Amino acid sequence: MRLDPKYKAVCFDMDGTLLDTKVDYEKMANICFDEMERLGVPKDQINRDEGYKFNIDSGLKWLYTHGRSEIAYQIGNNIKQRTRDVEMDTVNLSKPFPHAADLLIKLHSMGIKTGLLTRGCREYAITATKLCGVYDFLDGIVARDDYTEQEAKPSPIAMKHLAEIIGVKTHEILYFGDHKFDYQCARDAKSGFIAVLTGTSGYDDWKRINGVKICKSITDFYEQLESTPIREDSEGARDEI
Repeated sequence: MRLDPKYKAVCFDMDGTLLDTKVDYEKMANICFDEMERLGVPKDQINRDEGYKFNIDSGLKWLYTHGRSEIAYQIGNNIKQRTRDVEMDTVNLSKPFPHAADLLIKLHSMGIKTGLLTRGCREYAITATKLCGVYDFLDGIVARDDYTEQEAKPSPIAMKHLAEIIGVKTHEILYFGDHKFDYQCARDAKSGFIAVLTGTSGYDDWKRINGVKICKSITDFYEQLESTPIREDSEGARDEI
């Protein structure tokens, strides 16, 4: 896979993309769903299709459309500590995918900035990246709790925050992710996107989305960069490695 010279930064989702982590997302989702019900969101209005990944968008939408926007912000605040605890419970099991640090170093050697955009909380993201030896090679991190819930991924505002932190424009970022939230965030921010198969979504899931480039893993991307050290235009690049 060739790297288009328009990209000045390559950024990553964390869980399932840059790092192999063991967060209990089902437990996190249930914490979220329980809080939405406590705040009055009817059970049949809660989208549980994203149960494997932490998602409160359906609850927020119901609250806003039913004149209860004043309490919508409470969801994130009320579950912040509990979801943080779930993430930190298994943070010590985190491992980098092969060549994760090598990839970040390689990108820097090419004059390309790096960043991390995650739905994880900041404490978890910093702890995990330090344990896995990649923290020092990241130019910026945007986590779930750095801004309001409405500005967290999949909102494109999250990508805008990351772009500002690392000093580029959103359209100059190539973003790697394993979940449709990652794709939605990159798409709406006008960033490039490449799907990896090391996390939540499989090959068939991604092929249902027209035009999405697929890479087996960041390891494959690193190996391709090693074999093509000079940046080239993306015309003719393969959809997968």
